[in-house]
Amino acid sequence: MAKILIVEDEKPINNLIRKNLEAVGHDCVCAYDGEAALEELEGQSFDLVLLDIMLPKTDGFQVIKEIKDTPVIYLTARASVDDRVKGLRLGADDYIVKPFHVVELQARVESVLRRTQKAEQAFTLGAVTVDLSGRLVYLDSELVEFTPQEYALIEALILNRNIALSRDKLLEIAWGFEYGGDTRTVDAHISRIRKKLKWEDAIKTVYKLGYRLQVKK
Repeated sequence: MAKILIVEDEKPINNLIRKNLEAVGHDCVCAYDGEAALEELEGQSFDLVLLDIMLPKTDGFQVIKEIKDTPVIYLTARASVDDRVKGLRLGADDYIVKPFHVVELQARVESVLRRTQKAEQAFTLGAVTVDLSGRLVYLDSELVEFTPQEYALIEALILNRNIALSRDKLLEIAWGFEYGGDTRTVDAHISRIRKKLKWEDAIKTVYKLGYRLQVKK
């Protein structure tokens, strides 16, 4: 997985981001102001930087000017078009406005890592191997067929493993924003995935919420 520098001065937000990224296997380093971020960048290499704009000492717009050959995602409360345009023109690969959902953050991180070829290419859990680049799923080395919605659910669970996902969020991911179906559709698809992959114990039901793929770190 990737080595990620999180630059955010609000410690609760920084720690929340770190906790969720580490839950899916990333290695994270935290910095709480612009100068500390530059020191970290000078001392070691990273696959991705998550960068706030409004930072003590040196703001994010100044920090990004010193970042060479490392993708950057801005995480900021500054939502104006001018700020977005400025951030992107300075070299940011993406721009996420606070508040954001952790699933959105994971998806944006995964998208940037895929573009830079730092993303996870395969996932293995027990007898199951998922080729994330080829969108293929194997059980005991035998190919298992899935519908597009079933595969989308599997990928969502993998990319957000150890994180609880609501039924509504899974509907949004697998069927799209405009899908008006019942959340029981998710239950039916999860049931089929569990049986096909023998993941009855791996996919946990989260009471009154949804599901979580439980993976040992």
